Amino acid sequence: MRRPFMDTPEQLASLEGQQYLVLRPTAGVRETYRGVQDAALARLGIPVRRPHTGHVTLRGFSELERREELAALIRAWAAQQRPIEIIADAVDEFPAPWQILIVRLARSASLVTAYSTLTAALDATDFRRLGELPLADWTFHLSVLYGNSLDAKEWSRFAQAESRAFGSVPAEVISEAEFVWYQDGREHAEILPLRSRA
Repeated sequence: MRRPFMDTPEQLASLEGQQYLVLRPTAGVRETYRGVQDAALARLGIPVRRPHTGHVTLRGFSELERREELAALIRAWAAQQRPIEIIADAVDEFPAPWQILIVRLARSASLVTAYSTLTAALDATDFRRLGELPLADWTFHLSVLYGNSLDAKEWSRFAQAESRAFGSVPAEVISEAEFVWYQDGREHAEILPLRSRA
């Protein structure tokens, strides 16, 4: 059974009408992510918003009325995209005003290529993209927890204590993407196999 990325009514309501293209770690990166999240929540000691399941977001959209047209473009992109290697570098943060603890990813060749080819496909359209940055400015990551409800000084102390490089570098190759959309208070998803290596 597919484990949702977001599962609380508050999260689902805040994402209503949005769509995302994401990668789901299933091996070493997933296990590292779970360990980081569990330890961070235990040390923080208070409930905060967090993803239900670790994921790497490649793009966000706001295209409720044109969701099927957007999905068709992403299916075509996935059919040409080879499997993507993700490598966990470190526990890091997006500081205030975002205050998000993250597992930062290395800029592997296949991950950079995936982002670049998706940009090229999207640049020929007028689909509304959310929070997009140029490749040079984008930090590939998995969000661990959202600390924007915390005082900035409290967050800074917490994030600095959590931030560290990994001694051994977890990596895995992902062979499918997920097109996820939020509608009617629910998370929906379509699994998109990436092009085989052959």
